[in-house]
This record gives sequence, C-alpha cells and structure tokens, in this order.
Amino acid sequence: MVRFIAAAALCLAAASVHAQYPAKQVRMVVGFPPGQATDIVARLVAEKLSLRLGQSFFIDNKPGAAGIIGTELVVKAPPDGYTLQMNSSGPLSVNPGLYAKLPYDPVRDLQPISLAATVPLFLVVHPSLKANNVRELVALAKSQPGKLNYASGGSGVTNHLVMEMFKFAAGLDMTHVPYKGGPPAVTDLIAGQVSLMFETGPGILPHVRSGKLRALGVGSVNRSAATPDLPTIAEQGYPGFDGVAWIGLVAPAGVPRAIVDKLAAETAAIIALPDVRERLLALGAEPAANTPDEFGAYIKSEIAKWGKVIKESGARVE
Repeated sequence: MVRFIAAAALCLAAASVHAQYPAKQVRMVVGFPPGQATDIVARLVAEKLSLRLGQSFFIDNKPGAAGIIGTELVVKAPPDGYTLQMNSSGPLSVNPGLYAKLPYDPVRDLQPISLAATVPLFLVVHPSLKANNVRELVALAKSQPGKLNYASGGSGVTNHLVMEMFKFAAGLDMTHVPYKGGPPAVTDLIAGQVSLMFETGPGILPHVRSGKLRALGVGSVNRSAATPDLPTIAEQGYPGFDGVAWIGLVAPAGVPRAIVDKLAAETAAIIALPDVRERLLALGAEPAANTPDEFGAYIKSEIAKWGKVIKESGARVE
C-alpha cells in the first residue's frame, strides 16, 4: 500500500509539472550567430512555442568553438526545462569524433527532445570562379593544388566536414579558412575573399537567387525541393555522397520526462504546421520531427557516421 501511495504521488507530481510548465519564460540557447540555419529554425520554433504555451521562449545566441560554448552552457544549466537548446549535427555528432576531449558528452549530458529539420548542404562558389558544375570545379582545383580557399563556419562544424568528404572523394587539395559561424563566412564568400564553401539552404539560397553566389550542387542523396533543377553531388560523379546537416531541440539531462514529452509533442505539432513547412522548404530545409527516444537513437547513429568520415578523410581541428 505504501508503495502504491508513493507511486501515485509521483504520477500526480509529474502530471502537475506537465500542466504547469512553462510557468515563466524559457531560454533557448543557440550555439551559433544570428542568421545561421540553426538560429533561423530556433526562432521559428520559439515563436510558435511562445504562442502555443503562453510564455516567452527567447533566443540566446552563444556562438563560438564549433558550437561547444553554447552546448557546454546548456549542459551545466539546471535541468528544470527553462533552459533548452536548438542544437545541430556539428556539436552533437561531429565534435565527438574530432575532439579528444569535450566539456560535454552529447549522449550522457543532454536530453533529446525532437528533431526539427534536416538541412542539405549546397556547394556554392563566388561567381568569378570559372566553374559551372562539379566536374569543372574539380578540374580547376586539380590544376592548382592548394590554391583554392574554402570557407566554413568553424573547424569541425558540419560544413567543414562535408567539404572534407568532398575533397577526399574527389582527391582535391584546397585550403580551409574557418570562421566563427556561417554568416561571416558567407559574407566573405560574397566579397570574393574565399572561393567556395558548403552551406545550408537558409544561409545561402537567398544569395544564390540574387546572383551573388553560384550553386554547383546539393549534398543530399535526393535533389532539394527548394532547388529541383540543381543536381546532387552524387549525380555529378560521386555516387553515395551524402552531406546533410540536421537541427533539433535538446535540454540538459535530467529534465522531467513530462516536460520533455510535452515539448516533443509541441515541436512535432509546430513542424507539421503548413506555414512552418512552407518556410522551411523555401529555405532548403526539410521539416522533420520525432520522439525523444527516436532522436536519441538518431544522434548515436550520426556520431558513428561522422566518426567514420573523420577517420577516412583525416580531418582535424585547426
């Protein structure tokens, strides 16, 4: 009887937490600067959560160190549901294979909530570069080893690793120029300070459409709905090439399951909204949502995938 009463009390407490949450504003940390794909998705989801749950979900950008700074901050936050993070494949699945020592373990220290979007990376060049497709780019790079500079949002972030995958597949020698986030890298690419990069649709497609940059291919297995006429890298001579980032909501480990489940259900409902889907697809992102357990299993599989890429390519943190 005592056990039954204790169990019932726990269930009632969990139900109370679920019903009352959120009772105050919620911080959503983004480990990248404003304008980067993770930030754009975070703001879209935070706005809808605020409307649906009646409390402010505000974005707190903490860029730097390939997302490590923001992720460490979240790991150390109280597990009460009032500090969340819109995180991505770089900090959660790439960094474990690149860094011998991280201030967090993405599996042990974070609670997965839901995937929000998968984000194909587009291979883009400055218009002055004499390459209109992947074949011409490869020929140009091979004619001048080490002279082409490619940008990334930082050593170890996903667009760095996707370019390393491409270099390995095509046998290229190019020079890496890391930036503190995607937006400053794109700015220098537009200015012609660097020649090319892989970048997500939200950060790059508006500049492709305006003619400031030229897209040569998309890194996903299938063509992007946002650019149906743009061939994949795989179609242009590199079968099996798969360079896709992803974005998802996490929290510090130990957040009550009732809160996790509530946030997961709300995120899935938001991602399914027609206006949200339309916005994501227009940006070159693919709407996606899953359960906390499914997202946790996905993160583990991605850690294994990118660990293999890092080993094969010889990529390193600079």
